[in-house]
Amino acid sequence: MIEQSENSPNRLAELIQLVGKSRDKEAFATLFGHFAPRVKSYMRRLGTDDAQAEELMQEAMIMVWRRAHTYDPERSAASTWIFTIARNKRIDGLRRGSWLDIDPNDPTVISEPDQPDDIVSGFEIARQMKEAVAMLPDDQAEAIRLAYYEGLSQSEIAAKLGTPLGTVKSRLRLALQRLRIKISDEHAS
Repeated sequence: MIEQSENSPNRLAELIQLVGKSRDKEAFATLFGHFAPRVKSYMRRLGTDDAQAEELMQEAMIMVWRRAHTYDPERSAASTWIFTIARNKRIDGLRRGSWLDIDPNDPTVISEPDQPDDIVSGFEIARQMKEAVAMLPDDQAEAIRLAYYEGLSQSEIAAKLGTPLGTVKSRLRLALQRLRIKISDEHAS
């Protein structure tokens, strides 16, 4: 089969390609055995607890199985590709808020009652944001609404809109740039 040393970068890349082309379970088992503990350790270093790190590792490795056909060894090393998937899974989870385990009695999260000035200021900021979003091109405004008001990940937005992920990322980036400019101009006046 593959005659290189077990942990060589070329061999790992070939294993991913084998999984992508023929859904080879032995190749995936080898990849899993090599990368799963490393991905889990990486998640722990990023501050997730053990159970979350295990869940993220499993989600990342499932994505490796599903997306192996898209791997291009000319663009990145196998480890870079897999750890990018893992990092993105963590970001998606943080955006969904699925790992927030907040104790409502924790004094660091209990806010003081809102003061009337704070309430008015909050309404003013919300109004400014609504106006600024309304001035965006429709495709950018929709991406902002889905990401920040509905809490969808970029991948979920792409699927919902039937748009490539790169396009969604570009729309969000451009929209955020325009919003920053609009809000900073209003605060400068």
